[in-house]
Amino acid sequence: MKIHPDAITVQSISGYGPGWIGLGNEKIYASVVIGSGGERFDWNCSRFEDLNAGHFELLAALKPELVIFGSGNRLRFPLGAWLRPLIDQQIGLETMDTPAACRTYNILAGEGRSVVVALLVDAP
Repeated sequence: MKIHPDAITVQSISGYGPGWIGLGNEKIYASVVIGSGGERFDWNCSRFEDLNAGHFELLAALKPELVIFGSGNRLRFPLGAWLRPLIDQQIGLETMDTPAACRTYNILAGEGRSVVVALLVDAP
């Protein structure tokens, strides 16, 4: 019995490295939001220190069941006050470093989950 689909039908992350994220054949060199519903846009922050509540309001507006936050090359947690828009809409949040976030997004999106990944891409 086969329990896995032959191909992922949503946009998936094809690779990552110091200072970049691969989406298909394209390399992205800036922080980005990618969604299993086809969403993709620049996430206007180049460093963790640039984040604020507005960045998370933008994610909540997409109304996924889960947001995965890739905090860059190392694990850093957003301030609780920034997460109010997600909490108010009962949207889950998982925080991990960006490489782990890429892998986790691919798995969940491939399962058909409504998921958004917000990735900080640190300069190399």
